[in-house]
Amino acid sequence: MTRPRQDRLIALLARDGEWATAATLADALGVTPRSIRSYVTAINARVPSGSAIESGPLGYRAGADAGSAMRANGTGDAATPRDRLHTLVRSLLDEPDGVDVFETADRLHVSSATLDADLARVRGLLGGTQLTLERSASRARLRGTEMAQRRLMSRLAHDEMDAGSFDLDALRRTLGDASVGARAFGPFKTDLVARLGALGYFVNEYGIADVVMHIAIAADRTAQHRALEGDSLSVSPANAEVAAILAELASTHLGVDLGTADLQHLASLVLTRVVAPGATAPRMHVRERLEPEVERAVRAIVEAAASEFLVDIVHEDFILRLALHVQNLRLRAREEAWSRNPLTRSLKASYPMIFEVAVYIANGLHESLGIPLLDDEIAYIAMHVGGRLERSRRADQLLTATIVCPGYYELHELLRSSVDRSLGQAIEVVGVETRVDPEWSSIDTDLVLTTIDPGPGVSADRVVRIQPFLTDGDIERVQAAAGRIRRGRRLARLRGELERYFEPSAFVRGLDAEPGEEGVIRRLGAALVSHGIIDDDYIERAIQREHLSSTAFTDALAVPHALGMTATRTAIAVGIADPSIPWGDGRVQVVALVAFSETDREAFQTVFEQLVEVFSERESVQRIVRRGTDFPAFLDELVAVVDG
Repeated sequence: MTRPRQDRLIALLARDGEWATAATLADALGVTPRSIRSYVTAINARVPSGSAIESGPLGYRAGADAGSAMRANGTGDAATPRDRLHTLVRSLLDEPDGVDVFETADRLHVSSATLDADLARVRGLLGGTQLTLERSASRARLRGTEMAQRRLMSRLAHDEMDAGSFDLDALRRTLGDASVGARAFGPFKTDLVARLGALGYFVNEYGIADVVMHIAIAADRTAQHRALEGDSLSVSPANAEVAAILAELASTHLGVDLGTADLQHLASLVLTRVVAPGATAPRMHVRERLEPEVERAVRAIVEAAASEFLVDIVHEDFILRLALHVQNLRLRAREEAWSRNPLTRSLKASYPMIFEVAVYIANGLHESLGIPLLDDEIAYIAMHVGGRLERSRRADQLLTATIVCPGYYELHELLRSSVDRSLGQAIEVVGVETRVDPEWSSIDTDLVLTTIDPGPGVSADRVVRIQPFLTDGDIERVQAAAGRIRRGRRLARLRGELERYFEPSAFVRGLDAEPGEEGVIRRLGAALVSHGIIDDDYIERAIQREHLSSTAFTDALAVPHALGMTATRTAIAVGIADPSIPWGDGRVQVVALVAFSETDREAFQTVFEQLVEVFSERESVQRIVRRGTDFPAFLDELVAVVDG
């Protein structure tokens, strides 16, 4: 367990880029501060400079060589148990007749008993791959189809990656430095993207690296005379076109002639994971590629989501493109060929409301089309939803502004034009005062941009002094002021709503003893049930929602809830865990079980997103957890952080 925790520590510091104390990091990893110090020493030993993690009075932060430490694989071919396990699996995959257990143990410098234990771990790695590990006397071998063995190689490569993003070093470690597939990854990918773009496709850069990894594996296996077998099938013109491109690029960059079965399979991966019709593709052409059943299912669940969350996503272009994505997803699901998404974690933490809409849509698709969805696939749906909402943002989200600029020829007109051009995405100018003595008290816009000193009657918080000829410094000050006003309003709404919705009798301190997520949800839910706010069915649906996708939206906070706003009134039950407890793939210290009622539908987004925002700051979390010994103290600290 030590190496994975070291990897999580360096990834956490690299992602945040801030100083963090040993105690804070220990809470995040579920270990002691002393363990954190030993992990730092071990991580720094991975790089020659010894500066992967910096230490100082404020704690620790990622150093200049943090990236190198994250990619470091130890000091030898099998420096850690994980490295040794992967080396053993690669040997089993490379040798059709299997490996000699005793010879392999000698090569890895371990005892035969240790290698037997590693073989047992290999069996655990084979779950869901349709592969079996056979042992006969001193020989061990893998049994299964070539496609199943390639899936295992893909799993190894993903396990080598950090934070879900593709990494050429990970591919080389999986296939070996001599692999033909890994040696020309960059040029192959560049040319493939260019050729697909020339055909009029949008290219999903988040998915293409994963597909090129499959191409590299296919090239490597073909070079070892392990090509896919199968008769040539009737394929679509698009599949044939992409297959021809792949054949040409594989020959040019990798020196491998891929067979027909490989090319058809890989072309299918490209068409279902990587490309979508370009922006100029007519709706009728997109609809021609859709199965009516998929379009009907997507349309129904999008309309339901729009009504449930009051979001503007019922647009024909959005529905058709999402339906095409879902159709490709359906094909991938049949082959268990899931797409990785390196943005999953950041999407969940930064846009919890959008991710929640995506979970709702994913659940509907599962019920209507039987598609099992993983977090990475839900994140792709969230990207579709976020893109649609970004396009349909309302103008009334802009802050209003008045420009005060005493008239001198057309100077005020030039200034307004400059403000509109440079700041039109953030503010809307609704008035221009050209007098030297305007009635300051009558100016009621969100911001006042003035070239002269403001008079009495106007709040200094909303006044920004600018020059008659707008400068870069002026633009930055206006943007900063607009940001402060927006955040202040959000947090003011949050403070009022949290004080209104928190249930004092549903505050629990000491969740560390609870038996997992389900036990915590039941304990917090019981307090709300006793007040008639929710029923037992709500608790069961909250547990079902947790199974769909973890509600740990930050490194410290989980927000379990049910799909469907069926509470008699909106209420929040809070539990504190000190030290942190496991939740999903991470650990949390605060659990807020939220029960929403139909009448508070509009409050859902405010409470949901702003609660996550407050608990995304590590120091604020520590302050609330340490000082929130009872409900009044917890609420006082939370309000202090909000007002902060």
